[in-house]
Amino acid sequence: MNIRSFVIPTEMKHGLGAIDALADEAKALGMARPLLVTDPGIVQAGLLDRALEPFKRAQMDVVVFDQVRPNPPIELVDQGAAFYQQEGCDGLIGLGGGSSMDTAKAIGVVASNGGSILDYEWADPQPIRQRIPPTICVPTTAGTGSEVTLWAVITDPERKIKFNVGGTALIGAWLALIDPELTFGLPPAVTAGTGMDALAHAVECYTCAYAQPLPDSVALLAMEYIGQYLRVAFAQGRNVEARYKMSMAAMLAGLAYGTESAGAAHAMSQSAGGVRDVPHGPFTARLLGPVMEYNYMAEPQKFARIAQALGEDIRGLSVWQAAEKAVEAVMRLTEDVEIPTLQELGFQEEEIPMLARIAYEDPQTIGNPRDLSVKSYEQIYRRTFELGKKG
Repeated sequence: MNIRSFVIPTEMKHGLGAIDALADEAKALGMARPLLVTDPGIVQAGLLDRALEPFKRAQMDVVVFDQVRPNPPIELVDQGAAFYQQEGCDGLIGLGGGSSMDTAKAIGVVASNGGSILDYEWADPQPIRQRIPPTICVPTTAGTGSEVTLWAVITDPERKIKFNVGGTALIGAWLALIDPELTFGLPPAVTAGTGMDALAHAVECYTCAYAQPLPDSVALLAMEYIGQYLRVAFAQGRNVEARYKMSMAAMLAGLAYGTESAGAAHAMSQSAGGVRDVPHGPFTARLLGPVMEYNYMAEPQKFARIAQALGEDIRGLSVWQAAEKAVEAVMRLTEDVEIPTLQELGFQEEEIPMLARIAYEDPQTIGNPRDLSVKSYEQIYRRTFELGKKG
């Protein structure tokens, strides 16, 4: 099944066993010697071998760059781009979670446009002039949606920040190949963190200060799938229907990100991720409920619809009561899938003023539906720590 995004020019192929078509799809895009970008965990899990099988059958050359780590830094991307040029590669395959796919896309930016990835930190006018080489993104988690987004998120260790590269179709993968079978072996904690990250994408883009109707529709469907299937995927990792629907949910939420912006939850998690090497999914997940609690009064009609999408019975309720149900549903889901607290993730309440300040400076602040200040972020952080103590 081939469909085209209304947001970016990425073709999508999906279904159980879709990975078997990887070499054929690479050839169709004109690749003869692609660079496959992945991380050591994917290698250890055997998923790299699974991805290389089609190339062996096709007797097609492929080069592997397996040095990706979480929150990929500038140096890693530039190293990968130099390796791409050194090996004479003509295309990219990002295999893994958001870090691997973002790294692949970022390598493509440098390979096509030159310089360092730092030169392409999001700016206006957009510095990316040439489209990235033919690129296939193959997600092995159901969370980031990077396979269909316009962005790559890169870490600058010197400034202790994460920055966005993209915002243009020139960085979009040429093909998203989504095979839910690749997610069957995910540990429950990874299933939970990535799934909640996808929910945060859907909720924040749906309630974005400049939301639009078409992205709203896919965001709502993503929420429905997550509300129905995240608990099942968490509890029963090889449940085919749950894994398939969660893979679709992550992709749909990623599509919503095409023309929308996330809000406070992502501003907080992305900025804090530059300070400490913490997994993005669980951190965003832990913040989502408190952020929604802060935001719901700004978009009560939309929050009422979120409650309905997540399976809450809102019959007979006022709009305000239904909006509060959305907050309750997300907080309950957060606990059900055992998302760690901020304390368990290594943060301390003494850091709140610093964390609030850098969150306020993150560009995603402007997408939040309710007005924000540094004090607002401090309030949300205090509430998140408070809920962690109750848990």
